[in-house]
Amino acid sequence: MTIPPDAQDIAHFRALISIHLGLQIDDGYQDALAQLLRTRGALCGSVTRYFDHFADEAWLQSELPLLARELTVTETYFFRNTDQFAAFSELVLPRVLAAGSHACRILSAGCASGEEPYSLAIAASECFPDAEDLVEITALDINPIALSKAAQGRYSNWSLRDTPKAIKDKWFATDGSDYVLEAGARRAVRFAVGNLARENLTFWQPGRFDVVFCRNVLMYFCPEQARAAIDRITRVLVPGGYLFLGHAETLRGLSNDYDLCHTHGTFYYRRKAEPERYTVTLWDERPDAQRLSASAISNDASWVDVIQRSSERISTLTSAFDAPGAPTHTEAAKAEKPVPLDLTSALECVRGERYGDALRHIADLPTEHANDADVLLLKAVSLSHSGALDQAEAVCRELLARDGLNTGAQYVLAVCREAAGDVRGALEHDQAACYLDPTFAMPRLHLGLLARRQGDSVAAVRELSHAAHLLQREDPSRVLLFGGGFKREALVAMCRAHCDAMGVQA
Repeated sequence: MTIPPDAQDIAHFRALISIHLGLQIDDGYQDALAQLLRTRGALCGSVTRYFDHFADEAWLQSELPLLARELTVTETYFFRNTDQFAAFSELVLPRVLAAGSHACRILSAGCASGEEPYSLAIAASECFPDAEDLVEITALDINPIALSKAAQGRYSNWSLRDTPKAIKDKWFATDGSDYVLEAGARRAVRFAVGNLARENLTFWQPGRFDVVFCRNVLMYFCPEQARAAIDRITRVLVPGGYLFLGHAETLRGLSNDYDLCHTHGTFYYRRKAEPERYTVTLWDERPDAQRLSASAISNDASWVDVIQRSSERISTLTSAFDAPGAPTHTEAAKAEKPVPLDLTSALECVRGERYGDALRHIADLPTEHANDADVLLLKAVSLSHSGALDQAEAVCRELLARDGLNTGAQYVLAVCREAAGDVRGALEHDQAACYLDPTFAMPRLHLGLLARRQGDSVAAVRELSHAAHLLQREDPSRVLLFGGGFKREALVAMCRAHCDAMGVQA
């Protein structure tokens, strides 16, 4: 009889799952994980022997799919989030075909039982009915059981619950209670076993695909593995290619190699023609890097403290390149000492609502920091609070040209667009900020105010109530920077007052 796994064994098992499958297992699955480890360990004679097998690459090839079958969510359905399929078939596919001399090469990563890649095949054929060879779809998943089901092309009515009747009647034949996919759509898809969390240079070859769908996969990954998976996807995606993620997933914090797209009521991404690696991303990959994130900032931290920590981190890391043994181009370059970025004075002016003084401090910064993201954002905020909205908008667009996923710039642009009378533009930038960071309260508040001004009380109450909830936990730095001089309590009171005026309690 094998010894049951203890807490240390389970923790080690979770770490191995993260390394080899990318999955981040929540504490709520502790008992299920213990049972799985007990079962797998018993087959090897003990948990210790089971762990030893993880050093055997050949053994992993068979074990990881079995673990994935137990640990991954395979529930999906045809045309899930139909707005993304509309964006694909009506905009992305025609653009790809017009730009190239080959078929549109598509990767469905984490395809589960095949509903997504088959939906893409159907959508492509519906858009271009006379051409069968316009798309080549590769569908990848680690779960062989799910892939076996996908290859059969046989589904229940539940899998077609969001499929229009006309599509169902045209593309599926009934066989008892099952629906069997038409052969032409099945021929367009090639299924392959693959693991997004592990390197495979044979598969992840540069420029293999024009479009990648990787939906509702990264949300289960630990941050390090999510970044690595996006790096692989970026490698295989041609410059200018398109990436679709799940509605609850964004590239924020994962990659700066993409521009954000918003059409057909949905968000997706386009790989930049010349992908850039921003300094913060490179530093985060260094083993000694200390990543700066909202979750790492205490509730008592001020924006000044945050930026000062960032300045100290920048100074430390840049100085590291001049350490003995570090590669340098010239002795002159080695002798040059970088000037640390110090925004303390400018931020203290923002705290005191002295935005003109803040702009003067920004103008006096060393020239090498003039285009830093923090500097540009602080400049845009100061300009907007000073009433120089055209200049603020120009700075925001400069920042978004460098980092299209900057939520602060999206929000400031929304305010600028509203002031210019462009309500639709304001809505789009607010929605982009909310999509990129669902915890950001200010774009929700702004959306609520816009909705009320347009007479949409339902949307106004929804957004203002959401904003009041988010403001309770909003980072103090963002309240300081984007709150327009209002304290957290005043912003919450504003949301509640508007809801009260509409007869609803926020």
